[in-house]
Amino acid sequence: MVLLDWMNSAAIPNLFGSPVSWIEIIGFVTGAACVYGVAKQKLWNWPIGILNNIAFTVLFLGAGLYGEAVLQVIFAVVAVYGWCNWIRGRADTQSRNDLPIRDASRKEVFLGLGATAIGTAVVAMVLTHGTDSQVPWPDAFVLTASLVATYGQAKKIFQHWYVWIFIDVVSIPLYFSRGLTLTAILYIGFLALCIYGLIDWKRTRSASTPVTSEAIKAGV
Repeated sequence: MVLLDWMNSAAIPNLFGSPVSWIEIIGFVTGAACVYGVAKQKLWNWPIGILNNIAFTVLFLGAGLYGEAVLQVIFAVVAVYGWCNWIRGRADTQSRNDLPIRDASRKEVFLGLGATAIGTAVVAMVLTHGTDSQVPWPDAFVLTASLVATYGQAKKIFQHWYVWIFIDVVSIPLYFSRGLTLTAILYIGFLALCIYGLIDWKRTRSASTPVTSEAIKAGV
């Protein structure tokens, strides 16, 4: 209880009109480190991400963002799967990049879009009628779309970066509206890191794609 009280106490009394708690600072640091690790395809991004999930669970519960608090718990479970998947990929390929980067299949695209739409509607209804949430629809979208993006991240699907970018665009004004100023600033950084990750993965994939005889004949 004492630890929880300390986590929720103000580390910075006023940042652009809102106090910043210690748990928000912890979430800021671990979140930035995690996204950088994903962008650089570092295995340590997963355990750092789990620490970030714990910090944000506490933070979002205090801010009334119940959907995102639940999301962080799910993230932690999925992170264990992603961590194991990347380790397995490393053992299989014996390479620095572990699992190869690939495109989403047409089936995965349609399933992802459908899951996001249906999941957002269902979760928003639950938050509207089962909690005192003031922002059920954006909260529900961030929860559902983040699960889709995390699946893509664990499978090293290139297009997962586009999903994260859209999530960040929705999350930034959402967190500002809930008084989580430092977290909103963090998500601005996340947005920049996601764009960097998109570019870096694209460059990595291009560099690892062998030039085939057909490509040479086509002048590629």
